[in-house]
Amino acid sequence: METNATPVSATSVGLRYGLLTGLISVIISFGLFAASMEQSPLRFVTFLVLIVGIVLAMRHFKEHNYGFMSFGQGLGIGTMISAVVGALSAVFTYVYLNIIDTDAVGRMMEKARADMEAKGGLSDEQIDQGMAMAGKFMNGPMMVVIVLVTSIITGVLLSLIISAFVKHSKPEFE
Repeated sequence: METNATPVSATSVGLRYGLLTGLISVIISFGLFAASMEQSPLRFVTFLVLIVGIVLAMRHFKEHNYGFMSFGQGLGIGTMISAVVGALSAVFTYVYLNIIDTDAVGRMMEKARADMEAKGGLSDEQIDQGMAMAGKFMNGPMMVVIVLVTSIITGVLLSLIISAFVKHSKPEFE
């Protein structure tokens, strides 16, 4: 592994790769929203983009820090990336659903209702209650918070796993 003589900080790598990963995720999300495929299995492509972004960022950090990265540094990089991706995704989702395509929330709510009715076992009153609760989370600042928190939690969990494999700590007695 070739190393660079200029070490980089975990924060700078996390921010750089967070912005790149976030922009790619937003572009993919825009495509899914525009095609009315926001609830298709393709939405998990952004999850794969996050994984690739975290792995590439950790490899970049190691490459520029003489081949070393501690578990904590890897966790910090992944958490920073997921926070930036979450913030970009939350802002994009809010702007898209409240300004660009205000009918998207209605489509998602209709699909959720149809899924609940098809599943069976719920009365109309229970479905109405569920839809009322979902409506509170689909509008406004609560949606932004949910997108951000979900992204950070997912990123931390992924970073724990990825860091365990990518880390290469400095020897203690050198």
